[in-house]
Amino acid sequence: MGYTIRPFDHADAPALANITLAAIRAVGSARYSPQQVNAWVARHPAPERFTTRAKNGARIFIAAAQDDQPVAYSLLEPDGHLDMLYCHPDHTRRGLADLLLRAAEGYARTAAMKYLFTEASELARPAFERAGYVVLHRRDFDIELDGKPVPIHNYAMEKPLIYAAHAN
Repeated sequence: MGYTIRPFDHADAPALANITLAAIRAVGSARYSPQQVNAWVARHPAPERFTTRAKNGARIFIAAAQDDQPVAYSLLEPDGHLDMLYCHPDHTRRGLADLLLRAAEGYARTAAMKYLFTEASELARPAFERAGYVVLHRRDFDIELDGKPVPIHNYAMEKPLIYAAHAN
């Protein structure tokens, strides 16, 4: 199956919300407990949040299937924070994370960002490492679910963007 990387369209918002939830539920359970997955799901945004974030300067890169429907995405904030990288479970292990990370990095370089940073889950960490990000430290924190703290973790990661000096 062929995929294309394209910019976000506001009509994509419901699909992105569905991709996020499907990925967390199906793939997240491979490394996180059911309670952690439920807490993670509960904190993710409604479709309107994608439109708002795009209006506020976030760049959302879409991996679309042949029918142009989104199957994966990444969300890059103006400060270089790669906040989201999700792939629908039916489309994992096809190199989409690598393609989306390259698209975000390409944009970051044209925008003269000095580095990219993220908080990667256990599942996303290998994709970020393949893309040249390094782990700064493990982040242990709680997400509230039904009024109770649920311990979970991810990894603070960073990738410096090096620019070649221009010769005169």
